[in-house]
Amino acid sequence: MQRRLTLFAIFAFVVALPAAADAQTEISSRASSIRIGGRAHAQYSASSVSAAHNDFFFRRIRLIADITINDFVSARIQPDFSGGATALQDTYVRLNFSSGFRVYMGQFKRAFDLFELSSSTDLSLIERDGRVEGVSTCAGVGSLCSYSRLTEKLGFAGRDQGIKVDGSSGRVSYEASVTNGTGINVADENDAKSFSGRLSIAATDKVTLSGNLAIHDWVDPTDENAQALGWSADLQVGDWRDGVLLQAAVAGGDNWKELDAGNEPVAFVAAQVVASYYHPLGGTRISGIEPLVRLSMGDPNTNLDSDGGTVFTPGLMFYFAGKNKIGTNVDIYSPQAGDTEFSFKIQTFLYF
Repeated sequence: MQRRLTLFAIFAFVVALPAAADAQTEISSRASSIRIGGRAHAQYSASSVSAAHNDFFFRRIRLIADITINDFVSARIQPDFSGGATALQDTYVRLNFSSGFRVYMGQFKRAFDLFELSSSTDLSLIERDGRVEGVSTCAGVGSLCSYSRLTEKLGFAGRDQGIKVDGSSGRVSYEASVTNGTGINVADENDAKSFSGRLSIAATDKVTLSGNLAIHDWVDPTDENAQALGWSADLQVGDWRDGVLLQAAVAGGDNWKELDAGNEPVAFVAAQVVASYYHPLGGTRISGIEPLVRLSMGDPNTNLDSDGGTVFTPGLMFYFAGKNKIGTNVDIYSPQAGDTEFSFKIQTFLYF
């Protein structure tokens, strides 16, 4: 009972915080214009697992400098200061040949996965992977078995260093990347590279279908370079802060962190659907409200019957102005074998 009262008190306190301005600052430097912005996400997380710690922490503190040299050359530098350390996020130079062909070199999100490519400033999910502190049972990837946990930890989605091209023409857009495969701010561990590609078709102004394919390089138990295949398909209906929004995806491929008796990757499969509804209120303090629900499942080894699990997440967001908001998620994890556990999260989203 005491823990529940504490959580309600925290929620009431942060709801009373004033809204932040939704703006960015543009300055000039020696040879370019620079647009400065950023985000700060403060979170409180409480787990039903008795051994886990309830914690206040900064989930993200990022400054973003978008640099324009001329119409052809632009760049982004995005450091993150959360966790008491500095780590680069999106940091690249971009060559803008045309709207149909742009080239990035640096660190960026791989061309894979609707949920990873959606910005944390837009998502109403507080944690993409639905983590529950104290739970670490998912084969190969740890934590719990959810869609984003598998795609991220197996190196198919998320940031990496390399080169990427993207573009669009009419209702068709694409991305393709060649990266180290080792993830964010990490040097390559071998001479092989990872590949990913994404093709999207806007069936209507509100409906987009996409297919994703990835080849991730890794070092097998014999110290040889090996490749793991990942695939996914996703659907988005609607748009951010505009009534109904539905995002759904299914993914599968090689779980190269969990090997069979012949030292070959086992097969994984995962799926997720997130639905939300943004309702504008027009108030001076609260501009909108958005209930949401997520259902996510992950099976790290399709050859086994009881090693997967599902995450169910109800949530509620209150918007102050633009992307500035505060919200709660309750991530409820039900493994196929074991006890159901949950995590209550509340987070403020400051966007400037």
